[in-house]
Amino acid sequence: MPRYFFHVRNGFDLSEDEKGVELPSIMIGKREAEEAARDILGGKVRAGEVMDGQEFEIQDRWGNRLRKIPFRSIMK
Repeated sequence: MPRYFFHVRNGFDLSEDEKGVELPSIMIGKREAEEAARDILGGKVRAGEVMDGQEFEIQDRWGNRLRKIPFRSIMK
């Protein structure tokens, strides 16, 4: 099963996911990132923090960026 890494970018800063997670497909990874972004956004909204520009960068084990998921894209 492929391993995906969910790095969080905030402007120029990148918080790297060192462990990654094994998932059956990138589409499952995209859903996982969207759910995690919702959780993170909820916490930041409750804390009164500004959300501007944060995004997940999903990479494979070779460092290829497969998807970019802006946190704002999951807001309704």
